[in-house]
Amino acid sequence: ALWSLGGAPHNHRSDSLSAAFRNLDADAKVDLTKRYEELCAHYRMTPTRNNKGVAHENGSIESSHGHLKSAIRDALLMRGSRDFDDLVAYRAFIDEIVGRHNARYLTRIKAERAYLQELPERRATDFEEVVVTVTRSGGFTLRQVFYTVPSRLIGHRLRVRIYDDRLELFIGGTHLLNLQRARADGTGKRAQVVNYHHVIHSLRKKPMALLHLIYRDKLFPRQEYRRTFDRLLEELPDKQACKAMVGLLALAHDRVCERELAEQLAEILDAGELPDIAALRRLFSPAAVEMPDVSVHLAPLNGYEALIGTAYAGEGA
Repeated sequence: ALWSLGGAPHNHRSDSLSAAFRNLDADAKVDLTKRYEELCAHYRMTPTRNNKGVAHENGSIESSHGHLKSAIRDALLMRGSRDFDDLVAYRAFIDEIVGRHNARYLTRIKAERAYLQELPERRATDFEEVVVTVTRSGGFTLRQVFYTVPSRLIGHRLRVRIYDDRLELFIGGTHLLNLQRARADGTGKRAQVVNYHHVIHSLRKKPMALLHLIYRDKLFPRQEYRRTFDRLLEELPDKQACKAMVGLLALAHDRVCERELAEQLAEILDAGELPDIAALRRLFSPAAVEMPDVSVHLAPLNGYEALIGTAYAGEGA
């Protein structure tokens, strides 16, 4: 918000934060207090808080927050759907509503901007950092969410930077990869963020593990793959169905043809047939490359004798 505003106020006011602290343990309370003080120090703001028991001092913030929530709710109703293609599309939707909401205050903001402090050269740290260990299952659990990582990382300790929408993974000082962040639903069950590219090598060794995999539904990259596995289980013994499905996932991984293979699977299922893994491998095999006809012309050897003779003549001189 400060960087969108273009400056930092001299004072930052909050309420007493009793609700935010009520369900935290002692260490979390100290950590939150310390990080808030460091944030204010970084932007040279003096932290202040409302007077306890004076309810109207919170009104301007809480009322505005309620109006914004109502505006978002109305915009979703007008849109006719709460589904968005991705997080970027949803953020653009929210930014548009907030921009319209704040447009009425532009005159007041311009008047206040002259009194704001300059921003520091860099932003404050906007992530938390924890250390996790990758288990033999090829992933780690963080805040009731299981994340898969490449199998080569099994047994390693990773530093994880937790952002609002993503996790950044490091081993030592080397950045490895980013993962989309997920959150548990509050029922006590673990959520999963699974990438079949991370676990396909393990599944190749033990295809039957696919049958009772806890995160199996999250493993399939597209709906067509889930439909295919359901059909295979109906028509084939479990062992053959798992082997065939792992083969299809491996094909999508090896030949980088996830979307194209999904389209082929949809056509096969709609025709009432089962996929032929051998035929699909031939279909998505690399194109045959013909070796070029290289013609080599050798230089005559007497040319080297002439060079040697010249060198000897030079030494004699």
